[in-house]
Amino acid sequence: MKIDVLTLFPGMFVGPLDESIIKRARASGALDLTIYNLRDYTHDRHRTVDDRPFGGGPGMLLKPEPIFEAVEHLADAATRVIMMTPAGRQFNQAVARELSQFSHVLLVCGSYEGVDERVREALVHDELSIGDYVLTNGALPAMVVVDAVVRLLPGVLGDEASAEEESFSRGLLEYPQYTRPAEFRGMKVPEILLSGHHAEIARWREEQARLRTAQRRPQLMGGAVDSRKNEQSS
Repeated sequence: MKIDVLTLFPGMFVGPLDESIIKRARASGALDLTIYNLRDYTHDRHRTVDDRPFGGGPGMLLKPEPIFEAVEHLADAATRVIMMTPAGRQFNQAVARELSQFSHVLLVCGSYEGVDERVREALVHDELSIGDYVLTNGALPAMVVVDAVVRLLPGVLGDEASAEEESFSRGLLEYPQYTRPAEFRGMKVPEILLSGHHAEIARWREEQARLRTAQRRPQLMGGAVDSRKNEQSS
């Protein structure tokens, strides 16, 4: 998969995307990731990317010219152009899985007070937000999107079941997990996990995932998928 990021702050991406799973995905060739500086698509001596909004108001807006030039240079017919903005639809696991199906994604990072509306009208296929709060710019949200999407690519996690078992994959939070020792400071691992009865363990995990979701994130329950029903119908 190819992911390009267009940003005013390419230095923010140094480090977070050079470690762990992202680093391995890049090294293996599963991910082709490039960070582009929006100022490289300007042509004046000051490398101007912003200007005052028509009609007045606080702050500055990103100008359309450099964004249009950058997107037209980097994108083709197969590219999914996405702008990171607080006004976008909420990013979640389902959206991450949706994006992982594209061969090329171009993330445009907003900044300042916003972006000239003509960018939205003519260039952008989708807009995403990682939450109902305002950040300094779209760099951190873009990193979140890259991380969530890349771990869904085939072969990136090594164990394909890992992505399926994680929180939100079925509309549920992940069930409690334990490892050795079986008893630590008087706290014991549930006996069912030591029983070796895989069907019973699966049933316990499903029940625990539903209980945890109902307690902590009840709004997710409407979209939860019951794996036991899937097994019975398959």
